[in-house]
Amino acid sequence: MSAFIRKQEDFVCGHCKLNVSGSEPGDRAEPCGGMIEPTSLEGTTPRYRIVHTCQKCAAVRRVKADDADDADAIVTLSGREALRAKG
Repeated sequence: MSAFIRKQEDFVCGHCKLNVSGSEPGDRAEPCGGMIEPTSLEGTTPRYRIVHTCQKCAAVRRVKADDADDADAIVTLSGREALRAKG
């Protein structure tokens, strides 16, 4: 696994139009500031929810999938769900 490289990636949120400072990675809503990772997919098309889990405190967040999300990444998440279902 490669080392994490911090990048300054400020952006304007496509939903709320607020400026977001990208100086601190991770879920800015969690006090731990840990990195979040998409871990699974819930729901059915077209109402998928992407489940993110904090790698530091294990907090779970669900976010509606958006047309701008990477379709290949969503397919990968759905594949993880299929493997979990098989046990």
